[in-house]
Amino acid sequence: MERLTEAQEELYQWLADYIRAHQHSPSIRQMMQAMNLKSPAPIQSRLEHLRTKGYIEWTEGKARTIRVLRPVAAGVPILGTIAAGGLIEPFTDAVDHLDVSNLALPPQTYALRVAGDSMIEDLIADGDLVFLRPVAEPEHLKNGTIVAARVDGHGTTLKRFYRSGDRVTLKPANRKYNPIEINAVQVQVQGSLIAVWRDYI
Repeated sequence: MERLTEAQEELYQWLADYIRAHQHSPSIRQMMQAMNLKSPAPIQSRLEHLRTKGYIEWTEGKARTIRVLRPVAAGVPILGTIAAGGLIEPFTDAVDHLDVSNLALPPQTYALRVAGDSMIEDLIADGDLVFLRPVAEPEHLKNGTIVAARVDGHGTTLKRFYRSGDRVTLKPANRKYNPIEINAVQVQVQGSLIAVWRDYI
C-alpha cells in the first residue's frame, strides 16, 4: 500500500480516532478545525489522496460517508531503535505498538527503543523506550532539549541539543562519549523527548 505524506497521515490518524470514538464520520469543518486549516480545499485534497491510496472510502462532497479501510493499531507506534552511543539508521515503519491509553500524551507521539548508554546520566538506559513528538519549529528549539536527531550520512541519535549560530552540538549524558559537533544544515531534529518508559519485568 502506498505510503502517506505527513499531512495525510495526520488526517488519517485523526479520522480513525474520531470514527472509533463517535461511531460516525466528522464534517469537513471539524476536520479543518482539527488540522488548524482555514480552507476546505486542503482537507478535500488529503481525503482524495487517502481514497486513492486505499486508506478510506468516501463519496466526494459528502464527508459523513467516510469509512476507514485500514484498522489502526492501538497505542503509540514503536518505530524502531535509536542510538544512545553511536549512530543508527532510522526507521519510519511501526514495528510494534505500546498501549499507553492511561497516559496523557500529545498527538503524533511515537516511541523508539534506546540502544546504548550515552544518556545514562539523564536516567535513560539501554533498552528503555523514549516517547517523542515531532518538532514543528526546530530553529526555536530550546538549548538543552533531549532530541532524536538525524545527522546527514550517518543516522539518528538521542542527545541533548545545543545550537550556536550555524553550529549544532549534540551532547551525550555520559562522560565516556564525546559530543557531536556539526553544521546545523546537516542535522534534522526528528522529535523532542516527552517521556521515558522502562519495563522492569
